[in-house]
Amino acid sequence: MLGEDHHLNEEEKIRKAFSAKDWNEIKTNDSWQMFKIISEVVGGFEKLARIGPCVSVFGSARTKPQHKNYKIAEEIAYKLTQNGFGIITGGGPGIMEAANKGASRGNGKSVGLNIALPFEQASNKFIDPDKLFTFDHFFIRKVMFMKYSQGYIVMPGGFGTLDEFFEAVTLIQTQKMVHFPIILVVKDYWEDMIKWIKNRLLEEKNISPEDIDIIQVVDSADEAVNAINKFYEKYSLKPNF
Repeated sequence: MLGEDHHLNEEEKIRKAFSAKDWNEIKTNDSWQMFKIISEVVGGFEKLARIGPCVSVFGSARTKPQHKNYKIAEEIAYKLTQNGFGIITGGGPGIMEAANKGASRGNGKSVGLNIALPFEQASNKFIDPDKLFTFDHFFIRKVMFMKYSQGYIVMPGGFGTLDEFFEAVTLIQTQKMVHFPIILVVKDYWEDMIKWIKNRLLEEKNISPEDIDIIQVVDSADEAVNAINKFYEKYSLKPNF
């Protein structure tokens, strides 16, 4: 029954999206959407600019607290707070919860950039109450991650994790954003993807050899934290664009 309801809802959405609209209706909807987007961007900039240097942690929302990756994410976040960084996550469960938990345990800033979804992703309880922000648009939420993160810790995850990872790599590669550390954690999870990037993208000259250097792959919490610290021994902490 749930599957049938979902299918009907999907059909209804598609029919609504493709229903005939006149130009005035489209123009009015677009105008209101534009003001909503501007409001969300301005609000995000004002709130996040006050928080200070942070590292974003990405990974699967499905990771359970007993899983080793949950524990690694929590430890990375804790150790980063001991080095003066706050932690930003997508605000949900799994790896996001682990990172916010580690930040909270370390008495560091624990930030959640939640997203309003049809199935209502609930925010985790380890986010500082004054640092939980909910966005309607994924792309605005991405802008906030990229502008105010001093590094990305990318734990094992799914499509959402890959989306954030490749977006950041692309912006650094095209010099639309300053180079900051992008750390993939848990080598055996990422090694096939890295091999494919080297054996196909690089070999077929779809990327340059120096593009590989944007990415670091590590296996432990200490290695991840050291990679962030080593980078900022040479560079100052500031927003990325």
